[in-house]
Amino acid sequence: MAGQAEKVFVPTDDELLQAQSDLWRHSLCYLTPMSLRCAVDLGVPTAMGLADWFRKDFDGPVPSPFEDVHGAAIFEESMALLDPEMDQLIHDAVAAHDHMGIGPVLRQCSELFEGLETLTDCGGGDGTTARSIVEAYPHIKCTVLDLPKVMDKVLLPAEEGAVKYVSGDLFHVVPPAQAVLLKLVLHFWSDEDCIKILAQCKKAVPPRDAGGKVIVIDIVLGSVSAGPMLETQHLMDMLMLVMTRGRQREEKDWSDIFTKAGFSGYKIVKKLGARAVIEVYP
Repeated sequence: MAGQAEKVFVPTDDELLQAQSDLWRHSLCYLTPMSLRCAVDLGVPTAMGLADWFRKDFDGPVPSPFEDVHGAAIFEESMALLDPEMDQLIHDAVAAHDHMGIGPVLRQCSELFEGLETLTDCGGGDGTTARSIVEAYPHIKCTVLDLPKVMDKVLLPAEEGAVKYVSGDLFHVVPPAQAVLLKLVLHFWSDEDCIKILAQCKKAVPPRDAGGKVIVIDIVLGSVSAGPMLETQHLMDMLMLVMTRGRQREEKDWSDIFTKAGFSGYKIVKKLGARAVIEVYP
């Protein structure tokens, strides 16, 4: 008698989103109040340079504690020279982060891609997200934009297909497309830098009546009311404050930077657990 086929467990989107939130929360549990009290008693903040950072008077933009200790921001080209091991760790972490969660986006927010013919994925790394979009919507041509140091590590396909790779800086130019995707990008940057990035995105897309838009996938603080998801949002906020010049934002904060970047409106879709989708219209 033939053996029974092994059953394969396929998680639902809700389970995947909960798992992602749990992974973030457990990996950042050292930032919880109880852990912080223990860390203070053990002198960990002093060992990390946080005490010195709080006492310093900075001229100009205030660097993050990470930047102050390492001498460069996490995405600066010089980071690879100053601390190659840390730079590789950050690259791997961002790549792994990008690999998570695109499936639920495509299934839960399919309306985002209706009518689109072209899309630029800013900070798209190795193109995992772009390839997933093209696989689900073969008619969409995607461009992946990322820093030269990231593109140098990407194994590009032998033949250029529906995904095109561009090396560059989203602060200076964004390849034109009907839609621009910023997936977990803006929380790394200050409000002022976000406005500059969004202004470049606005230049890259057509008017709203021609289908132009910017798709932001990020955390909107307070988009979940309570429980582990809300805790995850606040832990991610603390991580950004320590590691970058950015932060997580409430809806009013997002609205403010969209307006200052010259956009006419936005719509928030709360379907991704701790994250949300924001459609921003020129």
